[in-house]
Amino acid sequence: MKFSPTAFLLVIALLMSTVAAAGVDADDRFLAARDAVKVGDRAKLERIAPELKDHDLEAYVDYWRILLDLSSADPAVIKAFLARYEKSYLAEKLRADWLKLLGMKNQWREFDAEYPALAQPDQELSCYALQSRMARGDASVLDDALPLWLNLIEPPASCYPVLEALILEKRVLADAVWARVRRQFEANKLSAARYSMNYLPPSQTPDARVATAVCDTPLPWLVKLPSASLAGSRINRELAVLAISRIARNDPRMASEQLIKIERQLQGSESAWAWSQIGWQAAQRHMSEALPWYRKGDAAVLSDEVAQWKVRAALRALDWGMVRTAIEKMPPALAEQPAWVYWLGRAYRAGGRIEEANALFSRIAGQPNFYGNLADDELGHPIMTPPKAASLTTEEKARVAANAGVRRALALYRVNLRSEGVKEWNWTLRGMSDRELLAASEIAEHAGIFDRAIAAADRTKTEHDYSLRYLSPYSDQVRTAAIGQSLDDAWVYGLMRQESRFVTNAKSTAGASGLMQLMPATAKWVARKIGLKDFHQGQVNDTATNLLLGTTYMRLVMESLDNHPVLASAAYNAGPGRARKWRSDQPLEGAIYAETIPFNETRDYVKKVMSNSVYYSALFDGKPQSIKGRLGVIGPRSTVDPKAEELP
Repeated sequence: MKFSPTAFLLVIALLMSTVAAAGVDADDRFLAARDAVKVGDRAKLERIAPELKDHDLEAYVDYWRILLDLSSADPAVIKAFLARYEKSYLAEKLRADWLKLLGMKNQWREFDAEYPALAQPDQELSCYALQSRMARGDASVLDDALPLWLNLIEPPASCYPVLEALILEKRVLADAVWARVRRQFEANKLSAARYSMNYLPPSQTPDARVATAVCDTPLPWLVKLPSASLAGSRINRELAVLAISRIARNDPRMASEQLIKIERQLQGSESAWAWSQIGWQAAQRHMSEALPWYRKGDAAVLSDEVAQWKVRAALRALDWGMVRTAIEKMPPALAEQPAWVYWLGRAYRAGGRIEEANALFSRIAGQPNFYGNLADDELGHPIMTPPKAASLTTEEKARVAANAGVRRALALYRVNLRSEGVKEWNWTLRGMSDRELLAASEIAEHAGIFDRAIAAADRTKTEHDYSLRYLSPYSDQVRTAAIGQSLDDAWVYGLMRQESRFVTNAKSTAGASGLMQLMPATAKWVARKIGLKDFHQGQVNDTATNLLLGTTYMRLVMESLDNHPVLASAAYNAGPGRARKWRSDQPLEGAIYAETIPFNETRDYVKKVMSNSVYYSALFDGKPQSIKGRLGVIGPRSTVDPKAEELP
């Protein structure tokens, strides 16, 4: 079917024009229907539903009508909905809701008939599927369930019958139960750990009050424990090392002192695990003792998190031999992640194994992320944006604009249901070709929905448009603000892309607002600092005010932290005091500083901001870029301006 340019414009006008063109009354009725669902008012919903026939969001009304009484709904009605909206986000959601209900009722025949059509089962449904196989007498189900034992730290209720079957069939014995408890202690899931203790043989099951004391008051409990009671009691030994792990969370040195006192009474695997826990906690505090403590636990089987921090501790100490051995001991799936491929390559290069290092760098080079950028630098490949895909045809854009999921997502944004719009949009992008993704990106950009435009362009595999992947809206205002503060506009855009994806009214769970995600106290402090008269918090979402306050704060942070963008990026996310604290006593490569940031969110944030800035610079300047040049070297703590403490 051919679409003329006029037809395409008509479709776009229908989807993305003003609210008036979409029908204010109909949208208001839709929101009224949603309010009725929230309070369970079926009568009101049924009165409104006929008025929304052929509305872009009619599917949501149909979904709500079923969902209100799902437990008593006619299966034929559910199946009719699934057939009408097959492969849509709502079909997946209703199918999942229905399957959970069937699983709760142990209606396995109906469950098995519908489960294969589910595209993305969550853990709750995966465990119901295992339960169904158990009910059928499937002999292989426990083999498939066994990996859940260690990996499923805090399981949903549907998983407990499966886990308990592993116990009953003696597929899991006491060693595995204690291993699970240790993993749950590592994850700070103490209630789940105490529950898991009930799976132990009666002779090894701790008293509930003792288990609670180990969790809540580990040091007093351990100090009172007679050393002589450890050698012949596995319960006491296991509880002792769990107590050590809890003490280490607050004071690794104290944990070390306590472990030394009892180590002779422990078995080798027990003390090794305790030392690994102390090393892990010390590594996150950048303590010099982290590696020696880790070495005392070399025999321990490490969880992924503890293994990764062993590498980070070695990076911090520039111990490339330990970096290599720690990564080589990782489980294959973990070692294959780009981070550890890159750092293993660096370890090989430091050891003179140049060809092996380059082979590793080549595996991840070209990937549009922090480690792909670093690998490109190691290989001497200049970082540039890939060639821009051929322009989209009118027909290509019109076909995507007419997609029902795209229409629903845009309609949800139109009625300010952003969360629902994000889910609908992301689901609809599944399976799209690169050309379709680029069309979706252009449509979202045209509608001013910049975060979804980026989300679509980010998914392309072979045909790309980095001007969409790295959008630069509000260009005049952003560049004016950046120039006014003597900031690199590529870095400013890189930070904004990570902060808000250019959603002007974005608000985080912590209370940060606007394009540059300013916290209320920070906005107020900066406004006072620059003498912004009559400032009030309601102005933070105003684009010009947000940019003025945000870029001013970026400059102040930069000036207080050696004008270093890595430090300033970390400070913008986690605070200048923390960025200062995370420095070393010696100069530190910027990439190593970023890798060893203790906060998961901030570590990921800094990497993405710096990679973003590389691509923005490539787009703005049209020149090859180097991320290592941007990361530079972080000076030692001694050079820190004490005024950094004054910044919020």
